This record gives sequence, C-alpha cells and structure tokens, in this order.
Amino acid sequence: MSSAAQKPPTGSAAIRGRLVWFDADPAEASEEDAVRFIEDGIVLVEDGVIRAVGEAPAMLRQLSPGTPVADHRPHLVMPGFIDPHLHMPQTQVIASYGTELMEWLAKYTFPEESRYGDPAVAEAASRFLLDTLAANGTTTAAVYCTSHPESVSAFFTEAERRNLRMVAGKVMMDRNAPETLCDTPQGGYDQSKALIAEWHGRGRLEYAITPRFAPTSTEAQLEATAALAREHPDLPIQTHLSENHSEIAFVAEAFPWSKDYTDVYDRYGLVRPRALFGHCIHLSAREHEALAAGGATAVFCPTSNLFLGSGLFDRATVRGAGISVGIATDIGGGTSYSMLTTAAEGYKVLALLGQKLPAFEAFHMMTAGNARAMGIADRVGRIAPGLEADLVVLDSRATAPLRRRMERVETLAEELFALMVLGDERTTVATYAAGRRVYDRASATRRPLAAKADSAPLTSPRQPGGADQ
Repeated sequence: MSSAAQKPPTGSAAIRGRLVWFDADPAEASEEDAVRFIEDGIVLVEDGVIRAVGEAPAMLRQLSPGTPVADHRPHLVMPGFIDPHLHMPQTQVIASYGTELMEWLAKYTFPEESRYGDPAVAEAASRFLLDTLAANGTTTAAVYCTSHPESVSAFFTEAERRNLRMVAGKVMMDRNAPETLCDTPQGGYDQSKALIAEWHGRGRLEYAITPRFAPTSTEAQLEATAALAREHPDLPIQTHLSENHSEIAFVAEAFPWSKDYTDVYDRYGLVRPRALFGHCIHLSAREHEALAAGGATAVFCPTSNLFLGSGLFDRATVRGAGISVGIATDIGGGTSYSMLTTAAEGYKVLALLGQKLPAFEAFHMMTAGNARAMGIADRVGRIAPGLEADLVVLDSRATAPLRRRMERVETLAEELFALMVLGDERTTVATYAAGRRVYDRASATRRPLAAKADSAPLTSPRQPGGADQ
C-alpha cells in the first residue's frame, strides 16, 4: 500500500437512522422476505465491517462505553449505491450534443481519451469522478479507464487512498480508433497483465479485463483477451454489447463468421460469470440463451440509451431468459451521476415497453442487485454482519418538491418511489466507505473527511424537515 493510502478505519462506531436494505429480489420474493426496514436502527461498524444490526434501543444497551454514534435520524440509511458501468475519462464529454453512438465516439470520446496518457489529466479526472460519486451516494463502480496504463494507475491510486471498493481496467483496442489510443494485441495483453499484478486484490480493488467492444479489437487482440480470461478465471470482464444498430452491422461485417454480436465474445471465452455487458438492447433469442448459459450480466444504461437514441432495454425479456440484470449511469454517454436519476429514467424506459419498475425493485437493483450482478454480493450491497460498511444516508425531504410530496406519502414504497423520481445529489446526507465518512452534505465538501471528523457523533436527533447538524 502506498504511503498516501488511507488506512482502514479501526475501532467501533455506530450509525443510526431508518435502515432499509434487501435480503432478496422483490421481483422474485415476497415483500416480507425481500425488504428489511428498521424505523430506528443502528449499524455497528468495527474496522470497516458491519458487526451487528438491530433496533436502536437494544443496540444502544450493547454498545461499549464511548462508542461514537452518528445519529442520522430521520433520514434513511441504505447500502451504498453500486454502479456497474461508467467511463472515468468521459467526465468532460458528458452532455455533448447531437450524435449517435459511433459518431459520438469519434467526435467526442476518442479525442478526449487521447489526453489520458498524461498522468496529471488522469489524476484530476479520478479525483473528480470519485468525489462526485461519493456526493451521489455511490460507493462502488465498474470503471473503464483509457488504453493508457497511466489512467488505470491514477484511478486505482485515488481509489486506494480512499479505501473504496472499485473495479476498473485498461481499455484494450487495436483498431478503428486514433493511433494515440490504439495498443497492439501483445501490448494490450502485457500491459493488462502488469496492471493485474500491481493492483488486483490490493486493498478493496479489483481489476476488470476490459476489451472496449468488438468493433475496436482485431481477432488477434480478442485472442489475447481470451488468454487473459483463461489465466484469470475469477476476474470480472467488462465490455459493450448490442447498443446501436449501426454498431451491430459493423460487427457483422468485421466478423463475418459470427452468428451474431454475442457470438464474437462467446468464441473467445468472454461470456461467463462476472462478465458485464453494457447495454444489450437489440439481442436475438439465441443471444439471450447464450448470455444466460454463460452466466453473464446485462447492464441497463437508461440515460445513455435515451441520450444517444440507441433504443429501449427490454428488462422483462432479458430477465425472463435467466440473465442477471444491473442498472448503471454509463457516464459520459449517460447524463447523470445519480443512481436515483438513473433509476427514474429506467422507470420511464420500461414504461414505454409496458413494463414497470416498482420502488423496491429499483432500490434493490441499485444495491444488492448490482452487487450480485458484479459478483460481489458477499462483500457489499446489504446491511448485514460480515459485509463491508459501505452506506449512504438519504434525505427524502431534501428539496421543497420532495417535502411537499412527502406530506401525502403513507408507505415506505411510496417514499422510496418519490425519492427515486424527484431525488438527486441533494438528497445525499452522508456517504460511508468501509465505515469512513467520505462525503458529508453539512460540510459542503466532496473530499474525504479527516479521521477526526469520521468518528464525530451527531449528538441529537433531527426532526422531519429539520436542518442537518
């Protein structure tokens, strides 16, 4: 660990509030079995790990003398949000006007990514991204860096300093991109191997094998990617699949032997558990079967699919085929860093297909569902003893429209749905990573707080609509 890295927090602390998490998928289980809600609960954290959870009166009697209690009542305390698909170097091309996918890449994305061989550029972008994710309550993400190894090292260095659970990888691409971004089959393999050796399993970091997508890799590079996948069978894989009709036609021309787009990845052993395929909009029945058989994940990216005019993700059909589904921001084709906004747009996409996204299902997707989709459900995604203490505190009365709406809310499901549709960054009261407070709304900062501030208790309860302490 570098000397600049944050040490994992030691000692005990308690976080108090209205606790909400999901022990099962509400789309598959009854509300009684899936939803966990404690109106006044405490999460006991020791050395960055959840040690106990329960009703506050009983938990307070069990706390050791002097244990600091961060009292967030009446706010909601949930598992930190998980974002399974975004691009670190695209924070300055988000909201670029007026193109579809392939033109958007050529006009905006590739020129921007060409800057990331400069470590200073990558370091600044990494700090901005992680600050912004924390402000939005996101504690884990699957992140595409650029083809420059320097960009991966910069991102992992900053994530390690904050002791975050993050997944990231160097983009591999050796054609159909500017020369400054292209690697070679051997070079991409060697650089990925070196980065895996340096970063994977260090602290809370994982390396993802990251071929950008089939149009930017030759068959020789996909062979090299297949070798990485064979040598590291437990590593996550991230790439893109079936986002845009022009992209699909491009793949059919580039790989004339393939049955379809998914078949390209399948041939090289990339359709497997922990393989995260962004978009998956225009899939055939055969492709659904192949993804399900491989145990791969389809990642729904509603804001980018709408912004780039790519199409509507058919969640019901994908889930019905037995494919795990995640939901993601896809910054910067996506237009919001907020998982709340992302889920709200997902609701609208599905409504256009005659499908629904109830609040409990949406919040499950953003937390335990995405953890399962990424293969990290044994570490994060729920409020349960033994899991890492990644948490977000949400204020469902953060704005005037939310406060007015909450005057008519009668159930938890109604509260969460209104929070999803009307909420954004302003609803984040605090974000905790491994028990350390990495964002605090009251401090008006997006930088990790010092250890002293991390352990400072909030001493008196707040009333609904009251100001933060």
